[in-house]
Amino acid sequence: MSAPLEAVRTLLVTSQPDDWPHGWLASRTQLAVEGDTLQLSLTLPFAGDGVLQALQARLSEPLLALGPWTRLRWQLAVQVTALAPTGGLPLQSGIKNILAVASGKGGVGKSTTAINLALALAAEGASVGLLDGDLYGPSVPLMLGLVGQRPDSPDGQRMRPLSRYGIKVNSIGFLVPDSEAVIWRGPMASKALGQLLHETDWGSLDYLVVDLPPGTGDIQLSMAQQVPTTGVLMVTTPQDVALLDVRKGLAMFAKVGVPVVGLVENMSYHRCSACGHHEPLFGEGGGARLAAELDLPLLAQFPLLLGVRQAMDAGVPPLVAEPEGELAQGYRALARGLAARLYFQGKAIPESLAVHRLG
Repeated sequence: MSAPLEAVRTLLVTSQPDDWPHGWLASRTQLAVEGDTLQLSLTLPFAGDGVLQALQARLSEPLLALGPWTRLRWQLAVQVTALAPTGGLPLQSGIKNILAVASGKGGVGKSTTAINLALALAAEGASVGLLDGDLYGPSVPLMLGLVGQRPDSPDGQRMRPLSRYGIKVNSIGFLVPDSEAVIWRGPMASKALGQLLHETDWGSLDYLVVDLPPGTGDIQLSMAQQVPTTGVLMVTTPQDVALLDVRKGLAMFAKVGVPVVGLVENMSYHRCSACGHHEPLFGEGGGARLAAELDLPLLAQFPLLLGVRQAMDAGVPPLVAEPEGELAQGYRALARGLAARLYFQGKAIPESLAVHRLG
């Protein structure tokens, strides 16, 4: 390889995100010189369109200074790879990766996280579905502005999910009237979750995000033992009681062999909408201490903001209401970090085998 191309490789080594394996970006980028043009081709096997855009913006000028070329041609794409699920289970038809979002207790912003994560993964170049698995308290219909709508079933056997903001969605909340309570024992609830998953025509998805109910009951166990889950994201607040319950959830997933990919801490602090003052209403540093104790990454910390509550109640999440805003960019960073971590920790299924298993 010529000295200029070696210099390009060196630049790529030092330019990739710190948590990627050393030299991965350089090894995956194909280089070619055609006349006065340097061509760089890179396909990410996980959601990360923002990474590609940032690399192109940051490296274009330095790359032009490295060689005899005077022009650059970028060929960048996201093509998500299917990863082997836990427990040796076969892949769900059409779905490459299933990501569960869980919490030890309610009221920590789990559904808000699941919804915005799904939207962020889509914004990062993936095809995404969202399954509201919180059967006793489905909030996805309200938070996505879909109250009163129902999925149809053209063949009378499988439901066609609703579409909203570029993702596919299904929820028990679409099937049960708002005024009725879901009064099911554990086995019935677990069966219902399986039906929502398997009897929905999701089509082809890179990621299916599943919003689990809080706690460590039958639905979580069914998810771990019967659903081909790629990984779990745990949501907490800095509050001691929330952290205590998160430990229980982490212990349960460890026992059934489902990897927890990382933690998200919501309500890290309250930011006054009038003066901007930060105040840690629910404690401070709890998520970071728990992450360090359990050797898990703290993938994101989000503040307690009035605007978030208003946006979710209105059915217009921050990713939609203000896509260039600080909060939306925070969720996109979470999506990129989570998708990369899933890929680097997981085992990729060969494309030929994945196509066969995906159906």
